[in-house]
Order: sequence, then C-alpha cells, then structure tokens
Amino acid sequence: MRNNDSRYCLITGATSGIGKAAACELARRGYKLMLVGRSRERTEAVQKLVQECSPESSPEIYVADLSSQNAIRVLANEILNSHQRIDILFNNAGGIFGERMTTADGHEWTFGLNHLGYFYLTNLLLEPLKAAGNARIVNVSSQVHMIGAIDFDDLHSTQSYSPMKAYANSKLANILFTNELARRLAGTGVTVNAFHPGAVRTNFGRDLPNVVGMYFRHFGFLLRTPEKGAETGVWLASSDQVAGLSGKYFQDLKEAWSSRAARDASVAKKLWDVSASLTGLN
Repeated sequence: MRNNDSRYCLITGATSGIGKAAACELARRGYKLMLVGRSRERTEAVQKLVQECSPESSPEIYVADLSSQNAIRVLANEILNSHQRIDILFNNAGGIFGERMTTADGHEWTFGLNHLGYFYLTNLLLEPLKAAGNARIVNVSSQVHMIGAIDFDDLHSTQSYSPMKAYANSKLANILFTNELARRLAGTGVTVNAFHPGAVRTNFGRDLPNVVGMYFRHFGFLLRTPEKGAETGVWLASSDQVAGLSGKYFQDLKEAWSSRAARDASVAKKLWDVSASLTGLN
C-alpha cells in the first residue's frame, strides 16, 4: 500500500453527517480528498473544516446533484480529466424522503439517489479505480435493508409509497450492488464492501411527518455521533486488516450477517442489468 499522502479518496455526500466525519478523519490520516456535495456553499464549508482538522490537507471540491444522471456524467468527466487514479471511492450520498418524488430522469427519488447514484458513478469511475492497483470502494448501507425487498415490477414505488420501505429497499440494493460488483471486479485488485453505520445523530429522517420523524427530531441526542457512525467506513477505506476482502457487509469493525435477500446472487445480477439499462450504461 502506498503512503497515505499519495492516495486519493473521493467522498460523496461530504457536506454533513457520516461523509463529513469520514472526510475529517481520512484527512487526519493523510489522504488527499475529493469532496462531493450538492451545494457549493456547504461543500466549501466542509473544505474549510477539513483543513482545520488537518492543516496540511488541501481538499478538492466538486458540486453535483447525484440524483441526476446528467450531473453524475458531468462529475465523472471532470474527475476523469483531472485524475488518472482513485484509491478510495466512499459512496455515502443518500437520503429518506417523506413523500414520493421523481428525479430529473423519472426515477423515484430514493431509488434514483441511494442506489442508481452509487451504481452509475462507480461504474463511470472504474478505470481510475483499477489504475490505482489496490483501490477500495466503500458503500454506506444500513441494517434496515433487512426489511427491504426488490420488486422489479415496482422499482419506482408507483403502486404504493412508504418513506421507510423505499429507504430499506434502496439499502438492500446497495448490498446487492456491492456483491455483484465484487464478483465482476475479482482479480482486478479493486475491492468493494458495504457497511451499516448504526443509528447516527444527523439530519436523517428529521423532516419525516410520521412517528419516525418525531423520533429523530426529539430523541436524536440518544443516537451515536457521526464520527462513530463513520468509524467502520473509515476502517474499510484505510485498514490493512481488510486488505483483499471484497463483497462483504460490516458493522462495528467486523463482518456482519446480511439478509437472505441481500445474498441472492440471481437478484443481484438482475438488479445490475436493470440498473445498467436505467442509466444507459449498456
């Protein structure tokens, strides 16, 4: 493994919560950071915070709405034009939404951002990841994937919509994507793993109108800190203990058991094919 000061780490959803905490910690460990956020103002604020965490760091910033496939293509091209390799891709951007909305591409927003965003950006950046020699892809998922299901007849929740169900389905999709990508990357030197950060004290869920939103608004102080939530992701990105491991699911610095649905290889393959079609990757 090269020295950290020559390793490049791209973090999406870097403006708050787990992404921001991971950025500060990885900067302290000497990684060169590329921070992606939807708001230029907030991304620049995190850039300054990271420099305070690690005065020697000089993070690059990129602004993109990762629910938009056009924005993802523009972002990927910008990165490809300036970087021949990426050592770590930390897929973190995502959310939960109180009402059903559609992206610019016509996809249900949770599925479009949380799953297709990971899928499309990662695939567009595979060449610089492979060029790094021993790159790592880290996907933020969730234990709530246990209640998720992939309904290929209603991926966009047109028949019925529940914020938590849509979120659970997208987090299940993250693990299925991780497993299929690991299979496809076998022998390239690039590893990919997913992790559950725990219930984290962030802005997540605060805007939901139901009892879940009430819980996050009034009892969020009981949840773990963003730094604790990011801990396993930082470990997967940087530790020699997990070098070479791929296609795994982790929680609290150890491998965890994912649901039977998450381990269904045929569903993972079908989801990949459908996602490739939806993003025009084919």
